[in-house]
Amino acid sequence: MLGAGNRGKSMKVIGAGFGRTGTESMKVALERLLGGPCYHMKEVMANDDHLRRWEAFALAGRQGMDWRALLAGYQAGVDWPVCNYYRELMAEFPEARVVLTLREPDKWFDSFQILVRFSRLTGRLGIIVPRFRRFRSFVDGAVWHIFGERHDRIDRAHCIEVFNRHIETVRATVPAEKLLLFRVQEGWGPLCEFLRLPVPDEPFPHINSRRQIKGMMRSHILKALARSPLGIVVALAVLAGLALWLV
Repeated sequence: MLGAGNRGKSMKVIGAGFGRTGTESMKVALERLLGGPCYHMKEVMANDDHLRRWEAFALAGRQGMDWRALLAGYQAGVDWPVCNYYRELMAEFPEARVVLTLREPDKWFDSFQILVRFSRLTGRLGIIVPRFRRFRSFVDGAVWHIFGERHDRIDRAHCIEVFNRHIETVRATVPAEKLLLFRVQEGWGPLCEFLRLPVPDEPFPHINSRRQIKGMMRSHILKALARSPLGIVVALAVLAGLALWLV
């Protein structure tokens, strides 16, 4: 049982589902259940040290990550980039359980496109903002490589093929007793049963709508621009808020 006595020792839950499969809701739900933080792409976007670690990992051919140092203090991890490395995390944290979040493939692809547009924009802004260059380097080398080519040049059929193949690979790799196939619409029941934890007396979180993620992306862009020494920050901030929807 993943009870209070086990909290704080190491990762308890590894999320193997791609981003845009309810991973933000899972982050909040797991933090509620496990009483500690859950790793997510937001951590990389907000933390320069994490971004540097991931960029170095990408540039080294996806080798040399100290997973325990990276995830020290985290109770779980979901979303990209960690979902790409569920096997490495299983080896590092053998007691952890794996949750594979699922979504209807076409709906996933439609939602995934907002991440593609964000990555394109950060790549363009990287010309003048070093942090965006590092972010794009990390994403291309440690996240989008799973699609076999640059993600901004692949189509719906290819993306969905990779999405479905990832699901089948996870199912074939993770022992059945350690794996939960989960849709966030199912709520607390299956997740709490799998983790052997009591069901909270509150609604299951359903967050990260397209409107919310657009707001988060705008905020990230504006914060990074504000840290730039360039004198055109204000103008770029305004343009970035518009350009996100023009790519």
